[in-house]
Amino acid sequence: MSTEPPPAPGEETYFTPSVEFSVADGVRDIGMVFLGASQTAGYGDPKGLGWVGRVVARTQHPDLDLTAYNLGVRGDTSADIVARWAAECHPRWKGRSEKRLVLSVGMNDVLTGVTMARSRLNLANVLDEAKGAGIAVFVVGLTPTLDPEVNRRVEALAQAQADVCGRRGITYVDCFRPLVGHDQWMADLAASPDRAHPGQAGYGLIAWLVLHNGWNDWLQIS
Repeated sequence: MSTEPPPAPGEETYFTPSVEFSVADGVRDIGMVFLGASQTAGYGDPKGLGWVGRVVARTQHPDLDLTAYNLGVRGDTSADIVARWAAECHPRWKGRSEKRLVLSVGMNDVLTGVTMARSRLNLANVLDEAKGAGIAVFVVGLTPTLDPEVNRRVEALAQAQADVCGRRGITYVDCFRPLVGHDQWMADLAASPDRAHPGQAGYGLIAWLVLHNGWNDWLQIS
């Protein structure tokens, strides 16, 4: 019998996944779901690709039979992701031998006043449920804004998300620190109609960070 005390209300819990993720030999039949909010959906990109489309375009490999789904919903918070992820993702994985989830969430938590503890717990719950179902997860972090005050909160949440992922051995891509002082990123935001979402150049920068920070290792391709 475990001697560990039960978690306090609202506290993160940890468990060992009951289903191990495995990679098959030969051509791998992958269902890959991208889950998040407006940046995941590629809002504001005149080419209609966003970072997701660019990453998928660069993830073609003779050993991968890849089916990708973009489930970004503008305005979603981490609570919205908790509420919809299983119902929307699992049908996309039906019949696929390899299930993968790419998650990017949190900006709307900052903008709508979701507490750090709740945002952290929501992310932890999705990660734990996914890992427990034998799903491989990859997390793409938050990006900076033009507002220094908002950026202080974004940076704090980005650090919390990195910690949540690190405790679970899940790859987390830091997009905040590489972009907060990046001239092209800031110029792209400033030139956008809402001064909040990037355009073609900005989405290209996010895609570059994803592709060069553990993507191939996560996919186990060379």
